[in-house]
Amino acid sequence: MQRYEIAILSTGVNAAASLTPRIAAWTQSPSAGGRLLGILLPEFGTLNQVLVLRGFATAEEFAAERSRTLADADPFGCAEALTGWTLDAYAPLPFVAPIAPGEHGRIYEVRSYALKPGRLRQMISAWEAALPARAAISPCLMAMHSIEGTPRFTHIWPYAGFEARAAARAEASGKGIWPPKGGTDPLLPAMSSTIWVPAPDSPLR
Repeated sequence: MQRYEIAILSTGVNAAASLTPRIAAWTQSPSAGGRLLGILLPEFGTLNQVLVLRGFATAEEFAAERSRTLADADPFGCAEALTGWTLDAYAPLPFVAPIAPGEHGRIYEVRSYALKPGRLRQMISAWEAALPARAAISPCLMAMHSIEGTPRFTHIWPYAGFEARAAARAEASGKGIWPPKGGTDPLLPAMSSTIWVPAPDSPLR
Protein backbone atom coordinates (compact mmCIF):
# COMPACT_ATOMS: atom_id res chain seq x y z
CA MET A 1 0.00 0.00 0.00
CA GLN A 2 1.22 3.50 -0.86
CA ARG A 3 -1.04 5.33 1.58
CA TYR A 4 -2.76 4.56 4.87
CA GLU A 5 -5.46 6.44 6.70
CA ILE A 6 -6.29 6.33 10.39
CA ALA A 7 -9.72 7.69 11.22
CA ILE A 8 -10.60 8.22 14.87
CA LEU A 9 -14.35 8.41 15.36
CA SER A 10 -15.58 9.72 18.71
CA THR A 11 -19.07 8.90 19.91
CA GLY A 12 -21.31 8.73 22.96
CA VAL A 13 -20.91 6.67 26.10
CA ASN A 14 -20.81 2.92 25.37
CA ALA A 15 -21.88 3.50 21.76
CA ALA A 16 -18.66 2.67 19.90
CA ALA A 17 -19.11 -1.08 19.59
CA SER A 18 -22.61 -0.72 18.16
CA LEU A 19 -21.29 1.41 15.28
CA THR A 20 -18.74 -1.02 13.90
CA PRO A 21 -21.11 -2.97 11.55
CA ARG A 22 -22.17 0.31 9.96
CA ILE A 23 -18.55 1.42 9.61
CA ALA A 24 -17.64 -1.89 7.98
CA ALA A 25 -20.52 -1.60 5.51
CA TRP A 26 -19.68 2.01 4.58
CA THR A 27 -15.96 1.38 4.05
CA GLN A 28 -16.65 -1.71 1.93
CA SER A 29 -19.55 -0.36 -0.15
CA PRO A 30 -19.28 -0.42 -3.96
CA SER A 31 -18.61 3.32 -4.02
CA ALA A 32 -15.77 3.15 -1.48
CA GLY A 33 -12.12 3.30 -2.45
CA GLY A 34 -9.21 1.61 -0.74
CA ARG A 35 -9.25 -1.43 1.50
CA LEU A 36 -10.59 -1.72 5.02
CA LEU A 37 -7.84 -3.16 7.22
CA GLY A 38 -8.94 -2.67 10.80
CA ILE A 39 -11.77 -1.57 13.04
CA LEU A 40 -10.42 -1.28 16.56
CA LEU A 41 -11.94 -0.34 19.90
CA PRO A 42 -10.01 1.27 22.79
CA GLU A 43 -8.77 -0.86 25.65
CA PHE A 44 -6.47 1.80 27.16
CA GLY A 45 -6.52 5.45 26.18
CA THR A 46 -9.40 7.73 25.33
CA LEU A 47 -12.63 5.75 25.47
CA ASN A 48 -15.82 5.97 23.33
CA GLN A 49 -13.84 5.92 20.10
CA VAL A 50 -13.41 3.72 17.04
CA LEU A 51 -10.15 3.52 15.10
CA VAL A 52 -10.63 2.76 11.41
CA LEU A 53 -7.51 1.78 9.45
CA ARG A 54 -7.64 1.77 5.66
CA GLY A 55 -5.03 1.20 2.96
CA PHE A 56 -4.77 2.59 -0.57
CA ALA A 57 -2.75 1.26 -3.49
CA THR A 58 -1.98 4.69 -4.94
CA ALA A 59 -1.96 8.31 -3.88
CA GLU A 60 -4.68 8.95 -6.45
CA GLU A 61 -6.96 6.31 -4.95
CA PHE A 62 -6.42 7.82 -1.52
CA ALA A 63 -7.19 11.35 -2.73
CA ALA A 64 -10.42 10.23 -4.41
CA GLU A 65 -11.62 8.42 -1.29
CA ARG A 66 -10.69 11.32 0.97
CA SER A 67 -12.81 13.59 -1.24
CA ARG A 68 -15.72 11.13 -1.06
CA THR A 69 -15.42 10.89 2.72
CA LEU A 70 -15.46 14.65 3.24
CA ALA A 71 -18.36 15.19 0.82
CA ASP A 72 -20.54 12.43 2.28
CA ALA A 73 -23.37 13.60 4.54
CA ASP A 74 -23.09 10.32 6.43
CA PRO A 75 -19.34 9.55 6.69
CA PHE A 76 -18.55 6.07 7.95
CA GLY A 77 -22.29 5.39 8.02
CA CYS A 78 -22.74 6.87 11.49
CA ALA A 79 -22.66 10.66 11.25
CA GLU A 80 -25.56 11.15 13.65
CA ALA A 81 -23.68 9.25 16.38
CA LEU A 82 -20.38 11.12 16.04
CA THR A 83 -19.28 13.73 18.55
CA GLY A 84 -16.04 14.30 16.65
CA TRP A 85 -13.71 12.70 14.14
CA THR A 86 -10.19 13.04 12.74
CA LEU A 87 -8.56 11.76 9.57
CA ASP A 88 -4.80 11.29 9.29
CA ALA A 89 -2.95 10.19 6.16
CA TYR A 90 0.35 8.33 6.14
CA ALA A 91 2.98 6.88 3.85
CA PRO A 92 4.65 3.63 4.93
CA LEU A 93 8.38 3.43 5.49
CA PRO A 94 9.87 1.97 2.29
CA PHE A 95 11.24 -1.18 3.93
CA VAL A 96 8.06 -2.17 5.82
CA ALA A 97 5.77 -4.81 4.30
CA PRO A 98 2.15 -3.82 3.56
CA ILE A 99 -0.45 -4.60 6.20
CA ALA A 100 -2.16 -7.93 5.56
CA PRO A 101 -5.55 -8.61 7.16
CA GLY A 102 -5.73 -11.67 9.39
CA GLU A 103 -4.90 -12.78 12.91
CA HIS A 104 -1.96 -10.84 14.27
CA GLY A 105 -2.68 -10.38 17.95
CA ARG A 106 -5.33 -9.92 20.60
CA ILE A 107 -4.24 -6.35 21.28
CA TYR A 108 -2.78 -3.64 19.06
CA GLU A 109 -0.56 -0.88 20.37
CA VAL A 110 -0.60 2.34 18.34
CA ARG A 111 2.28 4.67 19.13
CA SER A 112 2.48 8.15 17.61
CA TYR A 113 5.33 10.62 17.94
CA ALA A 114 5.68 14.26 16.93
CA LEU A 115 8.86 14.91 14.96
CA LYS A 116 11.18 17.89 14.92
CA PRO A 117 11.14 19.73 11.58
CA GLY A 118 13.41 18.20 8.96
CA ARG A 119 14.25 15.09 10.98
CA LEU A 120 12.12 12.47 9.23
CA ARG A 121 15.00 11.08 7.17
CA GLN A 122 17.07 10.57 10.32
CA MET A 123 14.15 8.72 11.92
CA ILE A 124 13.71 6.46 8.90
CA SER A 125 17.42 5.60 8.81
CA ALA A 126 17.46 4.70 12.50
CA TRP A 127 14.44 2.43 12.08
CA GLU A 128 15.81 0.77 8.97
CA ALA A 129 18.93 -0.24 10.88
CA ALA A 130 17.17 -1.45 14.03
CA LEU A 131 13.78 -2.81 13.00
CA PRO A 132 14.85 -6.25 11.69
CA ALA A 133 16.30 -7.26 15.06
CA ARG A 134 13.33 -5.80 16.93
CA ALA A 135 10.81 -7.49 14.63
CA ALA A 136 12.52 -10.83 15.25
CA ILE A 137 11.33 -10.55 18.85
CA SER A 138 7.80 -9.46 17.95
CA PRO A 139 6.54 -8.16 14.60
CA CYS A 140 5.76 -4.56 13.76
CA LEU A 141 2.53 -4.37 11.79
CA MET A 142 3.32 -0.98 10.29
CA ALA A 143 5.61 2.04 10.64
CA MET A 144 4.62 5.16 8.72
CA HIS A 145 4.97 8.92 8.60
CA SER A 146 2.37 11.63 8.14
CA ILE A 147 1.88 13.23 4.73
CA GLU A 148 -0.34 16.07 5.95
CA GLY A 149 -0.37 18.37 8.92
CA THR A 150 2.60 18.52 11.28
CA PRO A 151 5.33 15.84 11.02
CA ARG A 152 4.34 12.68 12.86
CA PHE A 153 5.57 9.12 13.01
CA THR A 154 3.14 6.32 13.88
CA HIS A 155 3.81 2.61 14.38
CA ILE A 156 1.49 -0.29 15.19
CA TRP A 157 2.45 -3.42 17.12
CA PRO A 158 0.24 -6.51 17.59
CA TYR A 159 0.67 -8.68 20.68
CA ALA A 160 -0.93 -11.83 22.00
CA GLY A 161 -1.63 -9.97 25.25
CA PHE A 162 -0.20 -7.59 27.80
CA GLU A 163 2.27 -10.12 29.19
CA ALA A 164 3.62 -10.79 25.69
CA ARG A 165 3.99 -7.07 25.11
CA ALA A 166 5.90 -6.58 28.36
CA ALA A 167 8.16 -9.55 27.66
CA ALA A 168 9.00 -8.42 24.12
CA ARG A 169 9.76 -4.87 25.16
CA ALA A 170 11.92 -6.04 28.08
CA GLU A 171 13.89 -8.41 25.83
CA ALA A 172 14.48 -5.76 23.17
CA SER A 173 15.59 -3.21 25.76
CA GLY A 174 17.75 -5.73 27.62
CA LYS A 175 19.59 -6.71 24.44
CA GLY A 176 20.14 -3.07 23.48
CA ILE A 177 18.09 -3.55 20.32
CA TRP A 178 15.43 -0.96 21.09
CA PRO A 179 14.85 1.93 20.94
CA PRO A 180 16.79 2.45 17.69
CA LYS A 181 20.13 4.13 18.14
CA GLY A 182 19.62 7.78 17.30
CA GLY A 183 15.91 7.18 16.92
CA THR A 184 14.91 9.40 19.84
CA ASP A 185 16.90 12.43 18.69
CA PRO A 186 14.29 13.54 16.11
CA LEU A 187 11.40 13.36 18.60
CA LEU A 188 9.43 16.09 20.31
CA PRO A 189 7.89 15.42 23.75
CA ALA A 190 4.38 15.00 22.26
CA MET A 191 4.10 11.21 22.20
CA SER A 192 1.19 8.84 22.75
CA SER A 193 0.61 5.12 23.15
CA THR A 194 -2.86 3.57 23.03
CA ILE A 195 -4.04 -0.03 23.19
CA TRP A 196 -6.87 -1.25 20.96
CA VAL A 197 -8.72 -4.52 20.44
CA PRO A 198 -10.27 -5.69 17.16
CA ALA A 199 -14.02 -5.36 16.68
CA PRO A 200 -15.81 -8.52 15.49
CA ASP A 201 -16.06 -7.13 11.93
CA SER A 202 -12.39 -6.05 11.72
CA PRO A 203 -10.22 -7.66 9.01
CA LEU A 204 -7.34 -7.34 11.49
CA ARG A 205 -8.08 -9.80 14.28
